[in-house]
Amino acid sequence: MRKLLLFCTKKKTIIYKDNRIMKKFFTAIVAMVLAVPSFAQFASGGFELDKNNLYYGARMGLSLGSLTGDSDASGMKGGLTLGGVIGLRVSTTTPVFLESGLYYTQRGGIDGDYKANLKYLEVPVLIKYGIEVGEGMAVLPFIGPYFSWGIGGKCENKFEGVKQKWSSFRDDNFNHADMGLELGCGFEYNMLYVEAGYKFGIANIADNDDISVHGNALVLNFGINF
Repeated sequence: MRKLLLFCTKKKTIIYKDNRIMKKFFTAIVAMVLAVPSFAQFASGGFELDKNNLYYGARMGLSLGSLTGDSDASGMKGGLTLGGVIGLRVSTTTPVFLESGLYYTQRGGIDGDYKANLKYLEVPVLIKYGIEVGEGMAVLPFIGPYFSWGIGGKCENKFEGVKQKWSSFRDDNFNHADMGLELGCGFEYNMLYVEAGYKFGIANIADNDDISVHGNALVLNFGINF
């Protein structure tokens, strides 16, 4: 009975900590949403493709991840993305930019009762090309690699009707390191920015040489550039 009480207490503590983390992320999202109108007031005409050589940005959005290859968890699993970026113009004659940054992102996949939740810190290295489509408006297609490192997450499944959970990055499960190619397009109006992209996992993230698993994700982000 004592062991059972200790187990329940630990489980409640873990759930409480997870809830606190999620509340912090949602608070950050709400703060960014409220800040967007304030930033827009000081846009001074917004970002101009032919003048600005350096920009910074904040991003948040939705990640719909899936696992392909020898994994059956090809069903999309929703998660959060939150990060900051920095961009630098690399050509004096054409609006070509190199953008990188640091993201916290949740990916994984679903197959029936099986769910894989993979949490990463991620660094993209993207080439963007700006196409002006109106006053203060631009379309920015992009492509480039991304590099990720797993920092947490849980997998869960039901065995004989009993739900079980285990660490996503423990031995014989998933590797911490991941990399792939991201392809997408963004749209900017003054300082406001939205983008949609798809991440194609290249690295084998299975911690088993006999199988191959790749993490993919559809990503929808919005934020500001300043």
